[in-house]
Amino acid sequence: MTTQTTMNDVRSDVLQSYNDNLETFSLVWLDAQVNTTEDNRQTQQKLQQIINHLKIFDDQQQCHHYIMSLSGQDRLILIVSGQLGRQLIPQIHHLRQVSSIYVFCMDKQANEQWARNFTKVSKPFFCCYLISFFFYSFQGEKCNC
Repeated sequence: MTTQTTMNDVRSDVLQSYNDNLETFSLVWLDAQVNTTEDNRQTQQKLQQIINHLKIFDDQQQCHHYIMSLSGQDRLILIVSGQLGRQLIPQIHHLRQVSSIYVFCMDKQANEQWARNFTKVSKPFFCCYLISFFFYSFQGEKCNC
């Protein structure tokens, strides 16, 4: 008995192998203070345990350039400080590769006002434990922090 392999079988195997090695989303974190505290560095390490493709930026222009360089097939989740979000979000909100945006801020009320104009922005939040918020979000649960 001979086994005949069709092109569809090969294509299916290649696509499965390709998909097994890619993550669905990358996580982009933009904050001028992202690398300045030990807490932020520990948070970066913990986020990398949840999602392997984590890009960190403390410069808005570099982050904008990175996002613009992605293809329409790529998907990213953006975590951004309120101050930098006000500048960046109007420039990138329309892009297909931007799936959702989380504004991490100290002044939730002020950021809710401008952020409501952008449908991809989840409600701005103040959370002492950024890692807890994303851990629960990726697990499909609600964060109580």
